[in-house]
Formats: sequence, structure tokens, C-alpha cells
Amino acid sequence: MRADSQGRIGRLFIYLLLILCALYYLAPLYVMLTTSVKTLDEIRAGNLLDLPAQLNLQAWQKAWSGACTGVSCEGLAPYFWNSVKMAVPAVLISTLIGSVNGYVLAHWKFRGSEIVFTALMVGCFIPFQVVILPMARLLGLAGLSNTTAGLVLVHIVYGVAFTTLFFRNYYVSVPDELVKAARIDGAGFFRIYRSVILPLSLPIFMVCFIWQFTQIWNDFLFGVVFGGTDAQPVTVALNNLVNTSTGVTEYNVNMAAAIIAALPTLGLYLLAGKYFVRGLTAGAVKG
Repeated sequence: MRADSQGRIGRLFIYLLLILCALYYLAPLYVMLTTSVKTLDEIRAGNLLDLPAQLNLQAWQKAWSGACTGVSCEGLAPYFWNSVKMAVPAVLISTLIGSVNGYVLAHWKFRGSEIVFTALMVGCFIPFQVVILPMARLLGLAGLSNTTAGLVLVHIVYGVAFTTLFFRNYYVSVPDELVKAARIDGAGFFRIYRSVILPLSLPIFMVCFIWQFTQIWNDFLFGVVFGGTDAQPVTVALNNLVNTSTGVTEYNVNMAAAIIAALPTLGLYLLAGKYFVRGLTAGAVKG
């Protein structure tokens, strides 16, 4: 009984510690939400942790569609859709390319395959700043400077190294016997990929979707360097909105804009976070 009592006390302590940690990390989100639905007068007169006297959604309307006075009167809406048009194709294409690359490197060995894989791994650790000048030159030669298509290309090129690494490490856990059996039955490269590999790939596809979407959506450096006036993503627009000098700092609008910019990635993690964890650990047994 004494050992059982000590075990219960230990579990209670762990749960309390986890609750405190969760509250600590959720506190900024709580402050952002409550501040975004307060008026400026209420923000100045009250406490950050106070609940709003009444819900006021004017800040959300202003952050989304504009209607502001000052240097810029444009809200986040067009830039939000710029990010959608940039992130969705970049995620899909880089994930598909990474899947094929990982399949080749895991089950179709060729001379120099390990060198290729090592080079791709090195690509995962190259800082953004290193590729800015050569990428700018490439986009200029391709006629894609300051366009959404150019940003899509940038994120595909930079993301392929990560997606290939994820897929290769996952596919080495697929038994070689399955691939060899398919070859004996006469299946070729793409038939094996479509019939054997793809049905087993849902967990790692979810990992790459979440990883790539988060990286691309939250990117600021590539967006501000390669995005033109009409192609800037929402992160650049958020920075411009917060740093626009109008004489009065509208904290409620800034908080609402920050939440709008973060909603897609937050929602993705809430809906598919468990698949992200499963996919990361699924290929950890072999390779």
C-alpha cells in the first residue's frame, strides 16, 4: 500500500507539473486572444490577463480587410491568399519529389547513391542566407523574380533535401522482400512505387506535409527577399502592419493579425499532430 501511495503521489506531481507547463506556454495565446477582442481604451485601462468587458471584433475586421488610416490601408487578406497559393503547391511538389527520391535511395541502390544522400543531408543544414544570392540569380534568369511562382520554386528546391531525408529513413524500414517479390512478379519501378510503397506511406506523407507547410508558411526571409509587391506572403504583410507608423500602436489589431497569420499552422497541428508524431517514429526501427 505504501508503494502504491507513493506511486499515486508521484503521478499527481507529474500531472501538476505538466498542467503548470501547459498554462505557462498557453498564457501568451490567451493574452493575444483577449487583447484582440478589446478596445484600445480597455487595453490601456485594464490588465493583460483581464477578460474583455464585451467582445469587439473590429480589430479582426481591420486586420483582415484593412480600413485603416495611416501609411497603409490594406489588410492581410490578399497576402494571406498569396501564402496559400505559395504554400500548397510547394508542399505538394516537394513532398512528391522527396517521396520518389527516398524510394530510390532506400530500395534502388546505384553507384554514388550514398554520396547523393550525403549531399542532400548537407543541404538540410545550409542556412537560408547562403542561397539568397544564387537563388536570386536563378530566378532572374528564369524570369520568375518577384512572383509567387518564384517563391514556390525557392521553397521546393530548399525543401526537397528535408523531404528526401524523411522519406528515405522511413522507406528503409519497408522490408526488401516486398520490393524483391514485386520485381520477381514483373513489376517495374513505378508499379512497385504505386502498388507497394505508396499504400504504406501515409504516416510519412503527413510528417512531410506538416513540416513543409509550417516551414513555408512561417518563412519571412525568402518572402521579403524574393516576393514582389503583389507576391508577398502573410508573414511579410504582418511585419509591415505591425511596424507601420500611424502615431498610435493598435495592440488589438496587431494581436488579431498575428493570430490570423498563425491560424493555418495552428489548425494543422491540432488536426494532424498525432500523425506527425507517429510518422516521425515509424521509421526509427531500421536504418
